[in-house]
Amino acid sequence: MSGSLIKIAETTVTSAVSSVTLTGIDSTYNVYMCKMNNVVADSDGRQLLFRVTASGTAQTTSNYDQASKGLRTDTSFTNQANQNQSAWLSGTFLSGNGTGEEDDGIFYLFNFNNASEYSFATFETVKLQGSPFLAGEQGGGVYTVTEAHNGVNFSWDGGHNFSSGKFTLYGLKK
Repeated sequence: MSGSLIKIAETTVTSAVSSVTLTGIDSTYNVYMCKMNNVVADSDGRQLLFRVTASGTAQTTSNYDQASKGLRTDTSFTNQANQNQSAWLSGTFLSGNGTGEEDDGIFYLFNFNNASEYSFATFETVKLQGSPFLAGEQGGGVYTVTEAHNGVNFSWDGGHNFSSGKFTLYGLKK
């Protein structure tokens, strides 16, 4: 895969911000990838939210469906399926700001620039919880509106802030 990832946008959080938006998705690539590293919330018990953007604005309608497998080192695996949510990733694992706690993940984005198709995403996330235990999630989702999307948006539930993190958007060379 060396040389097949073309960096499009990157944001590094070093002080409190309520959301991170990466844009630049167009018809240049069929598939895009978003990577997040060392993402930390400003308080405990936060849920990371992941949304599509249209014209640079996060779409907050209840049109996000997802299914995933929760992987945990402290107990058995879990299955999750949600329909008509206001974001992807809502409801699986909570994040915090304790020592060493962080979220990391990779998201593949499909059909984002196609105004006549639904936008799809697959995701693989991992986080260190405060107990401590390691938690991960693997799954996918669909945004059930036919419109073109030019990016992605990350935020925390309840309007909380990011303390740190690095977010990068790539195009996958055809």
